[in-house]
Amino acid sequence: MQGFADGQWYSFVRNAWKVEPGLNQESDHSFRFQEAPGRIRTVPVPWREVRELLWFDGTSLIATADRLYELSAGKLRSLNWPRDKAVKQVAISPGGVLWVASDAGLYQAKNGGWQRVQILDGGGRAWAVRDVLGVTFDSKGQPWFATRAGVGCRTRKGWRFFEGKDGLPWNDFTGAWAGRHGVVWFGTHLGAIRFEHGRWAYRQGPLWLPNDDVSQIAVDSKGRAWFATARGVGWIERRPMTLAAKARFYEREIQRYIKRTPYGYVAEAHLRRIGDKSTADPQDSDNDGLWTAMYGAGECFSYAATKDPLSKARAKKAFEALRFLQMVTRGCAHAPPKGFIARSVRSVDLPNPNVGRLESDREAQKHDKLWKVYEPRWPKSADGRWYWKSDTSSDELDGHFFFYGLYYDFCADTEAERARVREVVRNTVDDLIEHGFTLIDFDGRPTRWAIFGPKYLNRDPNWWPERGLNSLSILSYLAVAAHVVGDPKYAAASRELVDRDGYAMNAMYPKVQQGPGSGNQSDDEMAFMDYYSLLRCSEDAQLKAMMRYSFYRYWVNEEPEMNPFFNFAYAGCNLNAAVPTPWGPVSLKPWPGWQADAMATLYGLPLDRLNWSHRNSHRLDVIFLPRVASGDLDNPDRPGERGYLVNGKVLPVENRQFDHWNTDPWQLDYGGNGDELASGAVFLLPYYMGLYQGFIEK
Repeated sequence: MQGFADGQWYSFVRNAWKVEPGLNQESDHSFRFQEAPGRIRTVPVPWREVRELLWFDGTSLIATADRLYELSAGKLRSLNWPRDKAVKQVAISPGGVLWVASDAGLYQAKNGGWQRVQILDGGGRAWAVRDVLGVTFDSKGQPWFATRAGVGCRTRKGWRFFEGKDGLPWNDFTGAWAGRHGVVWFGTHLGAIRFEHGRWAYRQGPLWLPNDDVSQIAVDSKGRAWFATARGVGWIERRPMTLAAKARFYEREIQRYIKRTPYGYVAEAHLRRIGDKSTADPQDSDNDGLWTAMYGAGECFSYAATKDPLSKARAKKAFEALRFLQMVTRGCAHAPPKGFIARSVRSVDLPNPNVGRLESDREAQKHDKLWKVYEPRWPKSADGRWYWKSDTSSDELDGHFFFYGLYYDFCADTEAERARVREVVRNTVDDLIEHGFTLIDFDGRPTRWAIFGPKYLNRDPNWWPERGLNSLSILSYLAVAAHVVGDPKYAAASRELVDRDGYAMNAMYPKVQQGPGSGNQSDDEMAFMDYYSLLRCSEDAQLKAMMRYSFYRYWVNEEPEMNPFFNFAYAGCNLNAAVPTPWGPVSLKPWPGWQADAMATLYGLPLDRLNWSHRNSHRLDVIFLPRVASGDLDNPDRPGERGYLVNGKVLPVENRQFDHWNTDPWQLDYGGNGDELASGAVFLLPYYMGLYQGFIEK
């Protein structure tokens, strides 16, 4: 049948849906229909299977697998469809002409018989000559057909054709159905497809459908698309929503389900019951400090843009949570230097996280010779209330310092509050300088990843892959410290690293990569925070000029990812910038389309942040990454796992699942079963940043 909802059958009437309450199929092979109010008529039929019911100008049209009938004035009449041609779908033109998609081609009723619709493209290629799987007329009266070869539409200028190279996502069609305002839907055995305003959209997986095998689609008068699938009926509905309202939705979800401990750490939440957010049980993560800092940075931008006191209160809460990660390590049996920042904390009322940890660290060291094996990985705080996680990494510090500079400038509006920020920043940076630009753990050794000293980055072959990014990181920390604390020693330390150890040259190439899609994606998130902090806080004109150009080269590599955080961070620094070169000045202006890409991602990010699975590697509009860009240098062979669309961009966010902006956007397939809820901080940070910088209208 065409569609079903609320106990009534829907039929197609002049490209709109109409309800016929009395129409139903009886078990004795007859049709009962409402001939007039209060009068029911039953008509016997000679077949069992019904594919489709349509209604036009007082006549019902009935399609089975191999026959066509019309039911008018209570009488059933055969339309003499050839029995050797299997019917796939039927449609009626605005003028009342019946079209049939069949295994033998596309036909239309003409002169009391059936005539094949002859279709040729500009190259003389014949279309719709066999295995036509769907046919419909859109709201403009234009005919559409669907085949495994592709989709065609007859416009005023002639036939227009769509294949994978034109953006068509998939071709295993079950039919085509028209919606409002020129929208056309296509059902497939692996998801549904929408065509709207010249763009294709793919809807697959439990985020969108009860099941991927879509047999029928109906679009009601409100524009909702109803899907009959192998596991029941579902619908997709559009509701008008501003980006500000979307932000408020994510804020409520974070407050209700995500925040953990009285300090309000923000990461993601495990669900005790699949798909049920009310069972959210947030747990500690490896990077609670990083994710909380990025959430807090969004609140800083929000307050700077809107002066909403609630945003300021959330930013202050984030600062206290991050400050506590430094304070919790003090005075305990395994106390590190006072500037050390813990990765995370968890209550001692929870199971001891050290159980079995030593064995897992030994196993990790087999694959990473620099991995630290020591215990306890989670020491106890001096008051005995908290476990705190050690071995803090550089990405944690990147997040903290990105946040501290913003909080100091936008939200710390009393001297007492600014002094608290200065203390936290001073403690960490002084410890880094004192220990040769390394973060020293309680065991007296540097942590695995927080290594920024020249003896490692410039002279230890184990650290060459981190040379560029870690040079950029420490220069950004020193810029934030000089800006916040005001002590000239930090600018002097930065200049010494630049002049003596070549750190500015190191940072000109902060990512080990072989073109778009290659390299470590987590490094990208870190680098963009570092660039933004350095260019916003540093007063070293020579260093900033070099970093502006470095940032440009880095952003060009990331441009296909349509990342709103990356695009807004870059444009916020380099929108009207240029740099001198031996061949003249070079504009660093972001390429055309950067803002539209960012906005498309903000618009498209689903409200549902559960970890539902997605499949994209089968798509016709996907190009696989070549071997040179298919992974890190030590893992180049990932055929079929990573790719991008034929337009040169990564998959839309509607077809991906990720928790944070460090997730690989070139990945095609995603696992998950709806048992984890990610936060909306990935939306809030770029949205508020764009709002503050004037890239998004209030």
